[in-house]
Amino acid sequence: MTGNHKNTTITRRRALAVAGGTVAAGGLAAAGYQSAFADTTTTTATGTASRTTATSSASSGTCMELMSSVTEGPYYLDGALVRKNITEGKSGVPLTLRLTVVDATDGCTPVPGAAVEIWHCDAWGYYSGYTTANPGGSAPAESEDGSTANDKTYLRGYQVANANGVVKFETIVPGWYTPRTCHIHLKVHTGGAKEDGTYEGGKVNFTGQLFFDDEIAESIFALEPYSKHTGSYTKLADDMVYDGGGASSGLLTLEAVHKKDPSKGYKGFLTLGIDPDAENTGAGSGGGGGTPPSGAPAPSSSPSS
Repeated sequence: MTGNHKNTTITRRRALAVAGGTVAAGGLAAAGYQSAFADTTTTTATGTASRTTATSSASSGTCMELMSSVTEGPYYLDGALVRKNITEGKSGVPLTLRLTVVDATDGCTPVPGAAVEIWHCDAWGYYSGYTTANPGGSAPAESEDGSTANDKTYLRGYQVANANGVVKFETIVPGWYTPRTCHIHLKVHTGGAKEDGTYEGGKVNFTGQLFFDDEIAESIFALEPYSKHTGSYTKLADDMVYDGGGASSGLLTLEAVHKKDPSKGYKGFLTLGIDPDAENTGAGSGGGGGTPPSGAPAPSSSPSS
């Protein structure tokens, strides 16, 4: 994929739209973010409830390849920024996402230099670039969140895998939109390079989605600011994309920062078993990707301008 947007300066979207910024605060203490984002573990998920390193996974001689690529959905934008923290001040329950890219055709050996790109909606179901799209149910307008996030770039980004095939993102747990369950989109790229703040060239090897346990998602959606979006939430069993395959279908292993307080955040783990020789267009072979009730709108503008 080649990005066409060279100027990656992030500009302030607007002054606080809500007096006092109470919505942006969302009842989440800064300490919660620090705890969730603390780099206290070096392990990754292998497709079961247990966690292990990519090295030990490779030595076992077994490797789980992810499900067939699925559609990138209606909210993809080219030219995302290479960065670890993609929140831009968006309020929500902190999520540290640690993903390990391995070669499923070669005994789960790490794929250093692979670029993992993720994008997802905010706590009310809005995507950057598509901030007027109706998320279904009843939600405040995206502009009422009180953050300083850039409408074109928030909750989107790349990270390039280290020598162990590991990437790490700091973000928030996504909200939901009709008719989809809670999810994160991702692509895995190889063969390109960082350039002008984004990732250029190469090819897409895999397009997929990451999913959240229903019980955990629902406990989060009862908190501010998620609770301001009301309506019918789609569970995993009813989702048009998730096929019930657990980790092989993108279900994250989630670890609470504080077991009795979901607002403190979660750590999410998954190993992405890919075929580095494969090329994927993003059209996918499963699910419609979740076109919103009002249809997939044109983006509000390019991601970087």
